[in-house]
Amino acid sequence: MPTPHNEANMGDIAKTVIMPGDPLRAKYIAENFLENSKLVNSVRCAYCYTGKYKGKEVSIMASGMGMPSMGIYSYELYKVYDVDNIIRIGSCGGYLPELKLFDIVLSKKVFSESNFAYTLNNDDCHIVDSSSYLNNLITKTAENSNINLVAGDTVCTDCFDLYMTDVNQFLARIPKDIKPCAAEMEAFALFYVAKLLKKNAACLMSVVDSKFIDRVATSEERETGLNTMIKLALDSSLEV
Repeated sequence: MPTPHNEANMGDIAKTVIMPGDPLRAKYIAENFLENSKLVNSVRCAYCYTGKYKGKEVSIMASGMGMPSMGIYSYELYKVYDVDNIIRIGSCGGYLPELKLFDIVLSKKVFSESNFAYTLNNDDCHIVDSSSYLNNLITKTAENSNINLVAGDTVCTDCFDLYMTDVNQFLARIPKDIKPCAAEMEAFALFYVAKLLKKNAACLMSVVDSKFIDRVATSEERETGLNTMIKLALDSSLEV
């Protein structure tokens, strides 16, 4: 049954969804990595494609930017379309000096100041874990493919961290037991919705900027320069 945000019919979306934020990245993945891909949603340009990757059905769907958008699409995928696994792939800001542009980060747990969980579920929750099941599969796939993976805590912000007037004040408010290696804007909503609905969620990110690096990756680099992360997510989906 379609929703106000998704025109796909039941059965159009695979049990595992790879979820970039950018709809053009979803299109790029479908055109360059999938066989017999079919566009099953274009409402609000939140493109969703379903096709075969190395013989296994998988869907690629854009989440848009920020927790509210991710919250809508992940909830509907899990609740309405009976998706079991979502692997978010996206960009992040690096918070460790050793991270270089396009290094790949896997989130273990995420902290957010957002009231997303409180608004959705009356739950004063600000830290949520990713799926250990998916993380273990991704870690093993990375090892088998000789891909360097940085696994650690991350933060999820309500605004683009590069635009914060004082990022150090934000960092000072993070609980002392959270040691963030990167920041992005969607994972908390995804992880919390997965926890609420008893589904699996993971988040892979490529570093595109850092407080320790002067250069920021361009929009063109972000669209097509993330192939190692994309392939890692797709190869991991074969093991689900």
